[in-house]
Amino acid sequence: MRVSDFDFFLPEELIAQQPVEPRDHSRLLVLFRQEKRLEHRYFYQLPEYLRAGDVLVVNETRVIPARLFGEKKGTGARIEVVLLHRIDKDRWEVLLKPGKRARPGTWLQFGDGLLEAEVEDVTPAGGRILRFVYRGVWEELLDRLGEMPLPPYIREKLPDRERYQTVYAREEGSAAAPTAGLHFTPRLLAELQERGIEIVKVLLHVGLGTFRPVKVEKIEEHQMHAEYYRLSAEAAQVLNRAKAEGRRVIAVGTTSTRVLETAAVAPGQVQAGEGWTDIFIYPGYQFKMIDGLITNFHLPKSTLLMLVAALVGRERILAAYEEAVRERYRFFSFGDAMLII
Repeated sequence: MRVSDFDFFLPEELIAQQPVEPRDHSRLLVLFRQEKRLEHRYFYQLPEYLRAGDVLVVNETRVIPARLFGEKKGTGARIEVVLLHRIDKDRWEVLLKPGKRARPGTWLQFGDGLLEAEVEDVTPAGGRILRFVYRGVWEELLDRLGEMPLPPYIREKLPDRERYQTVYAREEGSAAAPTAGLHFTPRLLAELQERGIEIVKVLLHVGLGTFRPVKVEKIEEHQMHAEYYRLSAEAAQVLNRAKAEGRRVIAVGTTSTRVLETAAVAPGQVQAGEGWTDIFIYPGYQFKMIDGLITNFHLPKSTLLMLVAALVGRERILAAYEEAVRERYRFFSFGDAMLII
């Protein structure tokens, strides 16, 4: 199967630059897997499509202000760093632009020297390992000097950092938001729970894979970058009980999906654990845990689009995207949502 099989036409003006307010007033395209039809609604109408006993699985990762702008010591050349994941107390894997001349031994500085970093190594994926040197508290420095790592297709700055966090974000560690969750409000979550819908929290820190395009022609040759995940024993118990009782498990986002499918040890059964996952889901994959999915509209030829195509079929998802373009849905991180049930 070729990467080009997952291309589609998207007018640039449909790439959302700012999120909708309130959060749950984004549009919602509902795709029924069995009935093969679509409905056009709004996200606040989500409870109409769920039923008591359903389990919603959300990713409680929190985005850090992971983008740093600085310069090379000695030359003053401008440099941009995106923190991807923390290796230990002061060492991080990062994306670095421009990176070709940032060889091991190169020193960088940020905030007029408040923060410095040495390039220690080059990763197989082309990133860098940086060792940071500073005085004070790392989190305070990062909050002061860092910016939210918005995707490159978003050219406008956010007035409020919290708008790039889900309302249930808890544990810091992501280089990008799990964007399907951005549509939820506390009020909507409360309404869902009042209707008997269980909400289970898992963790996946979004990393390098979000920023890397698929560069091979055949998707089977693509290697996903590993990301840290965790599924608690309590969450596993709720999920296993729901599946045993024939209740639906609906993932909020592709990140939650990847946690569930990584942790699956048999159809309808997950095992608690944590670690690194590089699971790559594309058409032909047999899902073991999810019965539905809430997701945004993804980039052409992206691994995220391939995952959604694995759930509903390539032709159906591309037809749904064509419909979304015709109906002027907003795409990507700050765009509208799709419910697949």
